[in-house]
Amino acid sequence: MSPDLLGVHMSRTSKYSVSAPAALASVFNAGLYIRLSREDGDKIESESVASQKALLERFVSENDEIGLKEYYIDDGYSGTDFDRPAFQRMMSDAAGKKINCVIVKDLSRFGRNYVESGRYLEHVFPAFKLRFIAVNDGIDSYKNPSTMNNVIVPFKNIINDEYCRDISMKVRSALDIRRRQGKFIGSFAAFGYKKDENDRNRLVIDDEAAATVRYIFSKFLSGYSIIGVARDLNARGVLSPAGYKASKGLNFRSESGGWTDCTVRRILTNEVYIGNLVQKKNEVISYKIHTAKAVDKQNRIIVKGTHEAIISKQDFDRVQSLLSRDTRTSPNAKEGKLSVFAGFLKCADCGRAMQKRTVRQPYKTYEYYICSTYRKMHSSMCTKHAIRAEVLEEAVLTTLNKYISIAVDFDRLIEKINRAQKGGVKSKRLSAELAANEREKERSEKILLELYPDFKNGLLSRGQYLALKEKYENAVARSEKEIKRIKAEMQAFLDGVDGGNEFIATFKKYNGLKELSRDILTELVENIYILEGGAVEIHLKCKDAYLSAAEYIEQCKNVNKKRA
Repeated sequence: MSPDLLGVHMSRTSKYSVSAPAALASVFNAGLYIRLSREDGDKIESESVASQKALLERFVSENDEIGLKEYYIDDGYSGTDFDRPAFQRMMSDAAGKKINCVIVKDLSRFGRNYVESGRYLEHVFPAFKLRFIAVNDGIDSYKNPSTMNNVIVPFKNIINDEYCRDISMKVRSALDIRRRQGKFIGSFAAFGYKKDENDRNRLVIDDEAAATVRYIFSKFLSGYSIIGVARDLNARGVLSPAGYKASKGLNFRSESGGWTDCTVRRILTNEVYIGNLVQKKNEVISYKIHTAKAVDKQNRIIVKGTHEAIISKQDFDRVQSLLSRDTRTSPNAKEGKLSVFAGFLKCADCGRAMQKRTVRQPYKTYEYYICSTYRKMHSSMCTKHAIRAEVLEEAVLTTLNKYISIAVDFDRLIEKINRAQKGGVKSKRLSAELAANEREKERSEKILLELYPDFKNGLLSRGQYLALKEKYENAVARSEKEIKRIKAEMQAFLDGVDGGNEFIATFKKYNGLKELSRDILTELVENIYILEGGAVEIHLKCKDAYLSAAEYIEQCKNVNKKRA
């Protein structure tokens, strides 16, 4: 039914407001309070705005001492609190003596908060000298004051409160089930995605916004700071997520200003861009307190691979690694570009970050790094550990190229070894051992099958039967264990160590490296330690994979020496 048919029109203070008919010469000027929320089901006719209105108007017409003064309608507001626009307007009118009677259909329409409902009915309304009537509950504070003091009133308020609690728990449970099914249930898709037109619980890539997301990750990996990325986006006139949503006509309630460091960081740390749904980041404190709180990371609901990724898992992990490093001391952060080594350099003695310093001379500019502890405390806590930037860069570049060359050599040697050994002596020996154990297992199983008939036919005593049964069952178990071991050894031998080895795969792709960058350091280097005197100690990633490849090559060399 349309609002016009109800004689209702829109107002600022309430979703609906009504011009009441001329007041009757009556003792009580009544405000009719009507409330409807989602929890009540807006399609249930018995609770609709129209039905409540008709019921209350009929009640007023049947009671001559009551005159209709105003309608107060909260459509779409929960009864769990009293922060409702029409209700607050009604209380303001009561304080101003515009009304002195409040009529509701029943206590549940008044509110579903046991404590607050009781406070209004037992303290506030009497203080305002307000007559209160709940038509269907038979409550009237003027004609029948005992109904207000009856135990049924707080009891019904408790029931109404419990109804809300029960509904809240069911809704939360239903939402969590859908989240665990990998269904997106948010109002707005993350920047870079949009809701699938055929399935609103599934995300698809929004190509225009996704291009901005890729640009953000690329700029950060290339060495820009978070604030540097934000400034770059603002300088280019790129719309922020809020501004972009507004430009698409979405009713997104947020300031549509420019990019900030918080916005950029939120994008850089969001797993949604690698195809994972991370939901339940925030939740309402309770059904009575409509304020959201952050949910601990371990309690969030994460479902992997629910949609197409915008960023590769490798790039995402590299970004997280960079974000975990301390880059606050970078002198170029104001320009938006971080030093190549920002967050990677540490003092070998105190473990604190190294700080970059620049000395400008008329004929040349020098850049060098010193221990941050020394800079703050001087010699009382640590020594200088100074090293010139160009010396450091040369040392790191030389070391990385050395290990890149090792990775290339390992790859070539292992491919040669694996190819040579596929049909070698070891392979033949393992095959022979496997065949022997399979024959032994088959023989023991055959004997086991024959033991019971011999026992039944009296050829074996019970003691002999049980002893032989245990003996050959143990023999079968030993054979099965050996077969499993030999097969595992054969598979490991056949697999060997190949180009899929993490050290080889990661380092060899940078063959011919001539210049350092932050994304290369992120992939290859764990930390760089500067010793007093300028020595450099580089801790590389993939250390275990390097040792595994080196050990495999050494073992194969020893086998070849024995053969020779």
